[in-house]
Amino acid sequence: MQVTRRTFTLGASALVLTGCSGGGTAQVASSSKVDPAFLPQPNASYDKWVAAFKKRAASRGISNTTLTAAFRGQGYLPGVIDRDRNQTEFKRSLEDYLAIVAPEEKVSIGRKAYAGQRQALAQVEARYGVPSEILASIWGLESYFGTKRGTIPVISATSTLAWEGRRGRFFESNLMNALRIVQSGDAKPSQLVGSWAGAMGHTQLIPDAYQSHAVDFDGDGKRDIWSNNPIDAFATTARFLQKAGWKKGRTWGLEVRLPSGFDAGIGHRNKRSVDSWRSLGVKAAAGGGLPDHGSAAILAPMGRDKPAFLVFHNFNMIKRYNPSDNYALGVGYMASRLAGGGPLKTPFGRDKYGLVLQERKALQSGLTRAGFDAGRPDGVIGKKTETAIRGFEKSKGLPVTGTPSPSLLSMLR
Repeated sequence: MQVTRRTFTLGASALVLTGCSGGGTAQVASSSKVDPAFLPQPNASYDKWVAAFKKRAASRGISNTTLTAAFRGQGYLPGVIDRDRNQTEFKRSLEDYLAIVAPEEKVSIGRKAYAGQRQALAQVEARYGVPSEILASIWGLESYFGTKRGTIPVISATSTLAWEGRRGRFFESNLMNALRIVQSGDAKPSQLVGSWAGAMGHTQLIPDAYQSHAVDFDGDGKRDIWSNNPIDAFATTARFLQKAGWKKGRTWGLEVRLPSGFDAGIGHRNKRSVDSWRSLGVKAAAGGGLPDHGSAAILAPMGRDKPAFLVFHNFNMIKRYNPSDNYALGVGYMASRLAGGGPLKTPFGRDKYGLVLQERKALQSGLTRAGFDAGRPDGVIGKKTETAIRGFEKSKGLPVTGTPSPSLLSMLR
C-alpha cells in the first residue's frame, strides 16, 4: 500500500500501504475476530463528510447504484487513524524490522511459495524485466505470500482517512478509484478489503495504483489481484516498477563491508562510482567483487560497524512502491534469501540493553514460560514484552522497569 500508508506523491506513487498488513483471507473477518477500532463507529462529522463526498462522486460519473452498494455497511474506523501514526517500517530499527518481516521461518515458507509460483513469476519477469525474486519478496512483505491479504474494508478505511484530513486529497482520490473499481466490475464491494490504508490483494495495491497499473495478465477478462491466483498482482506490481524506471538486468544493491576507520560520507546524497568505492576499501560482504550497475550510495542505518549496503538505482525504484529505506532493504534482503542466499554477514551486535537477537528471543520465551505472555519470540522488544517484564518483576518483588537486561535473562533461564 503506499503501503504503509505513508506520505506519498503519486508520481512516486506508493503502491502499497502496508508492509505488514495483518489479516487472513481476502474477506472481511467476522466481528468476533476484529479489533473494535476497525469496526464502524458513530461519527456525525464523518457522516456529513460522506454525504458531501457522494455528491462529488456522482458529479464525476459514479452511479447511485455503485455508491449505494459500496457504502452499504461501511463507516468511520478510528483504528486506521492510529495506524497511520505508527508505521513499523519508519519507527523500528533495521534489525527489528528484518526480525519482523523476514525471520528465518518466513524465509523457509517463502522459498516454498516462491517455488510454487516460479512459472508465473518467470512469465511476468520476461514481459516487464523485474526479477522474479524481487516480485516474490514484495509479495512476502506485503501479504505473507498471499496468506494475509487484509480484512479491513477499503471504502471505510479510505473514507475515514480522507475525512480525517491529514492526507485528505490523497485518500479521497483512492476512495474515488475504489468506487471506479466497483463500477467497472473488476471487483465487488465485498472483495475490497485489505490493510488499514486501503491497500488490497496479494501485493497490497492502493486503488490509485490499481487504476493506473492493473493488468489482466492471465486474460480472463478481469484485473484480479484479490483471488487465490496471484499472477495479475505480480504483473501489476512489475508494471508499476517498470513504469517507475526499473532497469532490467541490474541489481538493487548488496551488503558490503566497510574498512576499519572508514570515514567517507554515507547516505543517499553521497553517490560515487563503484570504482571510487572500491578504492576506498569497500568490499562485498559475501566475497567476490562489487558489481558495477552505475553510481551508488552506501547506507548504514544502524552505524558503520553494523550491516552496510551499497545501493543502486533500482533500490530507489523499490522505494517508489514504499518510501521507507527499511522497506526497500527488507525487499532486497528477502529477495536474496528466496534466491538461495544466506543471512547478513555482518552481525548487528548487542543492543542498548546489552542483548543480541537470540538473547532477546530467549528472554521472551522465558517470560511466557513463567506465565507472562510476551507474544511470539521474535526478539523485538515492544509493548507486549515490556508489559510481560513488568508483570514478572512485580511477581518477584523487583523494581518494576519493563526493561530487558542480561540479569533478567539469567533469572528466566
